[in-house]
Amino acid sequence: MLGLDISDWNIQALRAQERKHIPVVLTKDEVTSLLQNIPAEYSLLVYLMYGCGLRMNEALNLRLKDIDFGFDKIYIWDSKSLKDRTIPLPQKLKAKLLEQVEIVSNLHKQDLEDGYGSVFIPYALEKKYPRSKLETKWQFLFPMKGISTDPRSKEQRRHHVHPQTLGRNIKVASKKANLNKRVTSHIFRHSYATHLLQAGIDLRSIQELLGHKSVETTMIYTHVVSEMNKTKLISPLDF
Repeated sequence: MLGLDISDWNIQALRAQERKHIPVVLTKDEVTSLLQNIPAEYSLLVYLMYGCGLRMNEALNLRLKDIDFGFDKIYIWDSKSLKDRTIPLPQKLKAKLLEQVEIVSNLHKQDLEDGYGSVFIPYALEKKYPRSKLETKWQFLFPMKGISTDPRSKEQRRHHVHPQTLGRNIKVASKKANLNKRVTSHIFRHSYATHLLQAGIDLRSIQELLGHKSVETTMIYTHVVSEMNKTKLISPLDF
């Protein structure tokens, strides 16, 4: 700010220590109970969030072209870590995903006949490929029920499911499942990583699946598992 050269000052300042919170994780039975109470129209979306450890925005921004049924991969572009990655496609969801792709394709065909069919294209891609916004492969995998007006371009188009709508349905499902934990959309990602770690998957592989820049971020889940293992220790009251 002052324009002073401080390269020779040899400052050895310590950064303030960040508070580290252990994430809330669901057991496998709690995940099953929660998934069973999710409304049918959002069921596949939530199943995918848990089955692939996706952030809410990553799941909502999936497009038809991001699902590779040939190699059983899901492509995540421009994630929070600014790092593209691939995730194994859960085989249990493959048939339902194929049905969803067909539903979206038919819906897009009807939108085109009704004079709509446009979709938001990120960044400068719309300028480079002006016709891409009308292509089926660019349509969102989980579109909204109705047509809405894009506040940026004022164009009427079909966007993906609103985050607040999904969050509200997850909260209602947690109440129906009688879960006394703070359940948010991110709890599926925490549970995904923890359950993989419990299954013996190495930390480095989990880091790549989650798209973490540093393995230190992923190591928080080792603390979760170690806390769970403390259940083997008993209180003096019990003996």
